[in-house]
Amino acid sequence: MAMSDEGQSERLEQLIGALRDDNEALRDHAIASLSQLGEEAIGPLIGLMADEDVLIREAATVAVVRMGPSVVDRLIEAIEDGDWAIREQAASGLGKLKDPRGVDPLVKALKDKDGAVRTAAVWALERIGDPRAVPGLVEALTDGTVREDVARVLKKIGDARAVDALIDGLLGNNWMVRRHAAEALGKIGDVRGIDPLIESLRDEDWLVRRNAAESLARLGAKQAIDPLLPLLEDENTMVQETVEGVLASLGWKQAAQ
Repeated sequence: MAMSDEGQSERLEQLIGALRDDNEALRDHAIASLSQLGEEAIGPLIGLMADEDVLIREAATVAVVRMGPSVVDRLIEAIEDGDWAIREQAASGLGKLKDPRGVDPLVKALKDKDGAVRTAAVWALERIGDPRAVPGLVEALTDGTVREDVARVLKKIGDARAVDALIDGLLGNNWMVRRHAAEALGKIGDVRGIDPLIESLRDEDWLVRRNAAESLARLGAKQAIDPLLPLLEDENTMVQETVEGVLASLGWKQAAQ
């Protein structure tokens, strides 16, 4: 039995060494084999998530993720590790597994001191798509490092609890956040978004103007017809074309003007 344990340990070392090989096929084989070793390999693989080579870190995460839902608890532990790289990879792994048990630890990670960890947590929460993350994501909209990604995730989840924060983002100074917020408010379908969206028809960014127009159509906001009319001559032809369709959907007829 001791010989068998020793042989298993040696195989583990060989496979971990193969992760550093230049041969991609060999690395892939090592990842697949490590994922089949189960419990014995988890600890060493989590340790490799702190490797200075990002490819090794990511390969270790892939191998752990391939073990399936049984590793979720270990990744939840790892997301509080003292090493930022392990926390980042643990967050990424939880996102790849899409397990709802990861939501609360990932929301907590949105406040991590390291920006890379916060970014990975946002990405993971996007993959999981659980509405329980909305309050934490709303709070993260004030984080300059991740707010653009957060706005995109809130847009995907489409939860009304995000409306006030999205309105703030729509009227803020980050053009990417404004783009996502303008689209999200239409998707969520809350009438609180109508007035801010009308205001955003004058935004300096053409895609914000277009997204705002489309969202007003989704909201059936007939009060937006007059503010939309000047955009028929917008400097951007895509805005012009979108607004023509939006006005038609709101019941405006050019011949009647």
